[in-house]
Amino acid sequence: MPFDIVRQDITKMEVDAIVNAANTELRMGGGVCGAIFKAAGAAQLQAACDKLAPIGTGEAVITPGFRLPAKYVIHTVGPVYRDGRHGEEGQLRSCYINSLKLAIENGCDSAAFPLISSGIYGYPKDEALRVATAAIRDFLGEHDLQVFLAVFDKAALTVSEALIGDVESYIDEHYVETHEISRRKRLDVEREAFEEAGFLEYKAPAPARAATAGADIDEIVGRLDEPFSAALLRLIDAKGRTDVEVYKRANIDRKLFSKIRTGKGYMPGKRTVIALAVALELSLDETDDLLERAGYALSHSRKFDVIVEYFIINGKYDIFEINQVLFKYDQPPLGG
Repeated sequence: MPFDIVRQDITKMEVDAIVNAANTELRMGGGVCGAIFKAAGAAQLQAACDKLAPIGTGEAVITPGFRLPAKYVIHTVGPVYRDGRHGEEGQLRSCYINSLKLAIENGCDSAAFPLISSGIYGYPKDEALRVATAAIRDFLGEHDLQVFLAVFDKAALTVSEALIGDVESYIDEHYVETHEISRRKRLDVEREAFEEAGFLEYKAPAPARAATAGADIDEIVGRLDEPFSAALLRLIDAKGRTDVEVYKRANIDRKLFSKIRTGKGYMPGKRTVIALAVALELSLDETDDLLERAGYALSHSRKFDVIVEYFIINGKYDIFEINQVLFKYDQPPLGG
């Protein structure tokens, strides 16, 4: 998917470029910066950095990755947080935008960031996350690139306490833990596993929902066997969206969307279907219908499903916000 938050050591990520939260002199520091230098080969990386130093806050430069799995290291200098009224947000945003531009200019298809300035530079983690998400989302609106935000643990990612409180209350009210899984739910789980492993390409369309009052009978009959791809295209038209808007808002890449769109026996995974529903701002009933056409269903015995349901019912369709909450609950992200 285009943007994902992962709990991973950035120095071990197999991406085209990783981003180093550097100092203005591009000298080897501590923390993540020090780890990147050590993994790349400190002497080689420092020699490459010396040719480019110094750089200003918000600027970015690129060097080879040397012994890292990543081909490149992009070095950017984040702002030292004072009080938020001295241009810190603009400088932090520039770190992400300038780094992403360098990635594109150097032919990268993927890049991984730490949460810049959120360590010893003192930027509040929730604000640092907000700026990072906004900058990355804006950039991905115009470019195709796989972007990761790598954090060490859940504590490194701060989400609004009010939002987490609301989600927790909804989970407490609706989540039903059970060891008994119905045949349908078991098949749902198995189908996801096979699909993600690449063994499953086709699923017969699910039956249409009961007719609604006032619906045209010819239209209802025509949709009884409507395949998933046809239902998706119909919804895109009905919601007045473009294809590009939908796959960007769904946090999926263009190639995957094209594969889904053409039909030809391919059926996306459950998380991708839900992401498309979120992108189209579907109601819960509409989401249920789209899921059924792909052979899935939401269940209150799954915490992931309950969290997603909370956002849909409350009309919160920001997929990046949803994924941040899913991350806090150790759940997989939406998208594909």
